[in-house]
Amino acid sequence: MSSVAVTPATDRLSDLRRFGALTWVLAVTAWKLRFYGSALGYLWSLARPFMLFGVIYLVFVKFANLGQGVLHFPVYILFAMVLFQFFGEVTSGCLQSLVAREGLLRKMRFPKLVIPMSVALTALFNLGMTLLAVILFALASGVYPTWSWLQLPLIVAILTVFAVGLGMLLSALYVRYRDVQPIWEVAIQALFYASPILYVTTLVPASFQRAYVGNPIAALFAQMRHAMLDPQAPTAWEAIGGAERLLLPAAIVLGSFALGWWVFKREAPRIAENL
Repeated sequence: MSSVAVTPATDRLSDLRRFGALTWVLAVTAWKLRFYGSALGYLWSLARPFMLFGVIYLVFVKFANLGQGVLHFPVYILFAMVLFQFFGEVTSGCLQSLVAREGLLRKMRFPKLVIPMSVALTALFNLGMTLLAVILFALASGVYPTWSWLQLPLIVAILTVFAVGLGMLLSALYVRYRDVQPIWEVAIQALFYASPILYVTTLVPASFQRAYVGNPIAALFAQMRHAMLDPQAPTAWEAIGGAERLLLPAAIVLGSFALGWWVFKREAPRIAENL
């Protein structure tokens, strides 16, 4: 009679598979429930960024003549809005996720990290579908695809790491401190205007360029513009004043993820009793 030896590595691999499977099930379920009973279904998710883009385009581009001389500026605004909307969906969704799943957390034992991760995965589903529509809009607007478009998945991946790190931190803190939600609502609104969404980095006065060093989203959006829309536009390192300055936004992204992971793992055993 043969037997299979179970090693710690095998146990970890099995746990990782169960973690991934549960995260996938929760994400797909949330995705389906979001559009359940809706006649237009997923089209409502597309409507929000495109309707907001329409208003911003009329006010800032047509009426205020913002972005004159910027190649494919309307397409840039739409790309930036969709990516920032994804960032907000992940962070705000993770913030409320544990409290929203209070009943499930009290009744079942499973890794608590599954819940914020499933929120991020659901947001990624939504982003993927929305980006397809944005790319079609870009092609219709005269933007020609190049090999540099392959940088987009990397840009999304870095933005996801940043958002998930903050999301883990916010979700763990929100269980104990409900003031976290209104504070984050103000913070993300400020971040929207502090990031190059309604403008590009080249329109920012030189005296304010240094402030962009501490904003990872500014570097990512500058690189997105260079890769997707205008190869003559500044790269991420050119936009913030040199390749060495990328170390700070990179450290902020990785530091946010590490801090979020550490705080969440520390609070995980007490989450159910603190809800």
